[in-house]
Amino acid sequence: MTTDPSIGIIIPAYDPDILTLEHYIERIRHILTPEIIRVEIDAPKQAHVDRLKDVADVVNVSTNRRGKGGAIMEGFDAVETDVLAFADADGSIPAASLNNVVRHVSDSRTDVSIGSRRHPASHIIAHQTTIRRFLGDVFAFAARKLLPTQCRDYQCGAKAVRAEAWNSIGHHCYEAGFAWDLEFVSVAGSLGYDIAEVPVDWKDHPDSTVNPVSTALELATALFDVKRRTDAIATSPRFRNITKTNHSTLTKAGFDSEDDD
Repeated sequence: MTTDPSIGIIIPAYDPDILTLEHYIERIRHILTPEIIRVEIDAPKQAHVDRLKDVADVVNVSTNRRGKGGAIMEGFDAVETDVLAFADADGSIPAASLNNVVRHVSDSRTDVSIGSRRHPASHIIAHQTTIRRFLGDVFAFAARKLLPTQCRDYQCGAKAVRAEAWNSIGHHCYEAGFAWDLEFVSVAGSLGYDIAEVPVDWKDHPDSTVNPVSTALELATALFDVKRRTDAIATSPRFRNITKTNHSTLTKAGFDSEDDD
């Protein structure tokens, strides 16, 4: 008798809206029934830590600001489940959509699955500001032109991966900040892992702590570093027998694949 794969959810957080995060964790637990929900929180208020301990299984506190990527990598390395996933703390990806992303991996449909706001079947409930949408579109276009793996949306805050795949991918990930999403996808593709791009419902949170201009500059700088590292994987004799994944596969919420254009 086979058992369902165990699921671990990591939520990186810095100065979160605590009520939103508490509710989000409760919805994730109800819909996904993960084995563990681990909050990786940077430089928090003690009152926030105390409240999160009531709803999360583990609250790992860093007194320093590690950055989104640093928090996710520490969480992924610490959790011993069959499937690893993360979701942004602002709850912009509803738990039902996160479940669709995770199920693509837990149902053995793919090695890596990524939520995509730019998927044709995605539903944008509340759009970002014009400047954030413009900068995001420019960045996604540049990443598709430069990186070995083409996706419509590298930065959406919901991704899942088989634990065995993470053991390989994680050794090549170095970005501590927002560019981690980009690096994760690019490394996964360079190592030949299948990547499913999954439609999501998505709602912008205008009170986010993310500064669109400084983040865009951070991502632009990191893009060239990620390209250099993933190009090195592609040309290394160590990985010469690997056929890299050139592009993600667009899928439906019901798990039937579509051709990417």
